Amino acid sequence: MRAAIDWQRGHDVIAGVQIWPQATALRRKVETLGLKNLRVEKLDLLHPYDVQNALNWDIDTLVNNAAIAESGPITEIPMELLRRMFEGNFFAPLELTQRFVRKFIDEGRPGKIVFTSSIGGLISIPFGGPYAATKHALEAIAGSMQAELAPFGIQVQVINPGGYLTGFNETEAESSSHWMDDRKNYVKRADVQGFFDRILGDEQNRLDPQLMADAMVQIIPKDTGFFRNVVPQLAEDMVKAVQRDTWTNKIDLPAFEMKKD
Repeated sequence: MRAAIDWQRGHDVIAGVQIWPQATALRRKVETLGLKNLRVEKLDLLHPYDVQNALNWDIDTLVNNAAIAESGPITEIPMELLRRMFEGNFFAPLELTQRFVRKFIDEGRPGKIVFTSSIGGLISIPFGGPYAATKHALEAIAGSMQAELAPFGIQVQVINPGGYLTGFNETEAESSSHWMDDRKNYVKRADVQGFFDRILGDEQNRLDPQLMADAMVQIIPKDTGFFRNVVPQLAEDMVKAVQRDTWTNKIDLPAFEMKKD
């Protein structure tokens, strides 16, 4: 979570990290760079005392950026993994947002809520359905929230990154290897890993993360802009094409015939 996004332009920024070692490392970097208006705080959205502490912060922009990812066939993924991911990617950010919105309204001042979604919030790919489901859910509440909060002067915005080489997508791809078992699962681990190897090997899915960070710096502080922001343009074009094709996509007859009694 951050209050505004660009400290170099005079904004006071609170950068939230999940664990204490991350806080220590980032604070040292902030000190080395001499950044006086960047503050680092531990904020694990699943830690109640972290959340309670965050509510003491005086911010005008809340950026929900935290996420975890699990991959694998949606018909076989263990429910506890899916529930855990929804807790971290959907319920916890929603609860934090609700509490900050209440604070904005009680104090009678405008604010801004930003959700970092994904192109996975707009389309789905094989074996990426579990993560995409959490981001589709974020898209739904963001759309409702935008209309509901407009009368209170609170803006809502969504950012949908494409394929950037942060390590997050690679971690998602590998995660299914910890629960899939070829002795039990009818979808095989090699098929899942092979699929991700192909798409993550594409240079369009290995973009420089700094480009995404620069785009967020431009988008988030502005008082006007688009509700949805897919970055880069090639990802936006791809998403629109896939969404358009779903209106004409047809189901095929199965490749095998079911046995009849």
